[in-house]
Amino acid sequence: MKNAFFLAFLLVVSLFANAQNKTAKGNLFIIGGGNRSDELMKQMLHTAELKPSDYIIVLPMASEVPDAGFGTLSTQLQKLDPRTIKNFNFARHDVNDRKWTDSLANAKLIYILGGDQSRFMNVVLNTPVYAAIHKAYQNGATIAGTSAGAAVMSKYMITGKQLLDTVYKETFNKLWDKNIEFSQGMGLLENTIIDQHFLKRNRYNRLISALAAYPDLVCVGIDESTAIIVHGNNATVAGESQVIRLAKPKNLKKTGEGLIKFSQAEFGIFTAGDVIEIKP
Repeated sequence: MKNAFFLAFLLVVSLFANAQNKTAKGNLFIIGGGNRSDELMKQMLHTAELKPSDYIIVLPMASEVPDAGFGTLSTQLQKLDPRTIKNFNFARHDVNDRKWTDSLANAKLIYILGGDQSRFMNVVLNTPVYAAIHKAYQNGATIAGTSAGAAVMSKYMITGKQLLDTVYKETFNKLWDKNIEFSQGMGLLENTIIDQHFLKRNRYNRLISALAAYPDLVCVGIDESTAIIVHGNNATVAGESQVIRLAKPKNLKKTGEGLIKFSQAEFGIFTAGDVIEIKP
């Protein structure tokens, strides 16, 4: 009975998530991976507007080395702000633990480590953990993530796999229709797709494939050591490198062989301090 009730609750969350996220009180601090400078972390802490009694929760479930990842992050953060930082590894802990999920829902800063975005979602999807993260965001928390922790922000999450190629490649070698694999992400961004390590790993083909798959959405590629700070319909760029924005392809078609083509699209390159329009 409890499980049936919770599944019904998740359905309601899904139906109304788009409208809720447009009015969420919180922020998203989405990092493209790579080195996290102290300056970038200071901006994250400033965005979270932490009060003396507030605490930080780290979710390490995407990482192959969750304890080491937590240790590195907590060491860096406590140099900048010596407050309580909790490591909630739900891959090793009951996702139905009310004490843990209530603590998660009441955190003012939640940080999702990098690794494998599918590994993270396999742990949290359709659980109270998923609902607690959304509740925290609605109530004013900053949800931060790097690398895989950036990818999970989207409803349509890029997994990294090519459906028409059995060999994994960091970059897609062709712009094929129905080649990019998506799975369900956190949906904190319902209408924007995030890609990470963008310039460093030359992921243009992958993001163009995402745009072709969902032409009504905005596609954003975030480079390493760089972040976007999302509040409402706008995202402010922070960090050392650049952010790419793709949207609104015109005359989108595919050839008989399945190759993607379109005549033009919105394309922008942005650096620290720039404000770009997204769709929450």
